[in-house]
Amino acid sequence: MEIQRSQMRISISDNGAGIPELDRERLFEPNFTTKSSGMGLGLAITKSILENYGGEISFQSTAGETTFFVDLPLSRN
Repeated sequence: MEIQRSQMRISISDNGAGIPELDRERLFEPNFTTKSSGMGLGLAITKSILENYGGEISFQSTAGETTFFVDLPLSRN
């Protein structure tokens, strides 16, 4: 029996301090940054591109580890 999958998942993890609760809701908003430099556009642009291709980006974060998940369809309808 062949298993058919309709999407793939890429996960990227780090072992930093984690994303504070107060920042989580705004993380994908344009111009939101916690850094002293940068424009705060990277995650907003990434999210927009992924959604245009039928994908999505999400994350889980705890103290000591943050993982981003990128889900992409294997074919576009």
